[in-house]
Amino acid sequence: MHTPLVELRLNQSAVGKVYAKLEMLNPFGMKDRAAKQIIMEAKKNGDLKDGTPIIESSSGTMALGLALVGTYLGHDVHIVTDPRTDKLTIAKLKALGCKIETVHEMSDRGWQSARLDRLDELLRNNPNAFCPHQYENIDNPRAYESLANEVLKELPEINILVASAGSGGSLCGTARALKKNNPNLRVVAVDAVGSVIFNQPDIPDRLQGGHGNSVVPRNVDFSIIDEVHWLNDEECFSATLELAQHEKIFAGNSSAAVYAVSRWISSQVPKGTNILTIFPDRGDRYHHTVYNEDYRKEKGMSNLFVPSSPKMVNYGEIVENWSFAYLQDEKEPVL
Repeated sequence: MHTPLVELRLNQSAVGKVYAKLEMLNPFGMKDRAAKQIIMEAKKNGDLKDGTPIIESSSGTMALGLALVGTYLGHDVHIVTDPRTDKLTIAKLKALGCKIETVHEMSDRGWQSARLDRLDELLRNNPNAFCPHQYENIDNPRAYESLANEVLKELPEINILVASAGSGGSLCGTARALKKNNPNLRVVAVDAVGSVIFNQPDIPDRLQGGHGNSVVPRNVDFSIIDEVHWLNDEECFSATLELAQHEKIFAGNSSAAVYAVSRWISSQVPKGTNILTIFPDRGDRYHHTVYNEDYRKEKGMSNLFVPSSPKMVNYGEIVENWSFAYLQDEKEPVL
């Protein structure tokens, strides 16, 4: 909590200012906030009783947040994950005392769906267990009111929020809180090509981690989102390397995706526009993928680059590279 807010350097085309909230500097990442909020509220209202196990599906930072808070408070924490989860995250979970189960076959709706199917089985076999249900638990987005309040103490005027979409918690929770201060806030979601959240076909073997989804979480509040940008794997990997090289921030690829989008938006807005973006996690868990030259070559990523601008499409049109669409009646946003 109380993570740093930094102004980014951007490039010569920037007009507006972009400020990044470094949620990556929480003990294990951005979802430490959501894990704490969900667990403390569940204990308060009696849904989580002393000694009750916590069982959840996660492939990354939510698992770490639950392990951090849950085991500290004396609960066994069981995480259902999949083979995409990196060894460093697994090592951290084990060190925290977390029990891990890995599903080894994806369903016809991808890895998230396979994990959720197994989660349902475990909950049926453990009826007294508590499941945070991060995709639909309203305490997930509520957790980010604290993030918004921290930012507003340093930056009272925010015109645009750019954030990645995964469970919907940080994006929609932060947006909802900021809109109390500025009802005209423009909300920009960033997603991965091959994620189904914003009316796109699923690509289960997409390489991006930390954002995107193979199911549509209930915590994604489409009514609050003005537009969405999609980046493909190569564009996102390239942006990750640029973020490290230019801004000196060693972050995960969800941070890089919002960086690329925020940088472009900063060149399209009037002077004096303040853009807030959120960097969810550190680059450590991507050392063997995004930051590994051999891995990139293996995946055919030899000429990485981020286009100078995205392609505008109609919502629902299938995208293959950096594109964006308006959700709210496809109107130009009012800054």
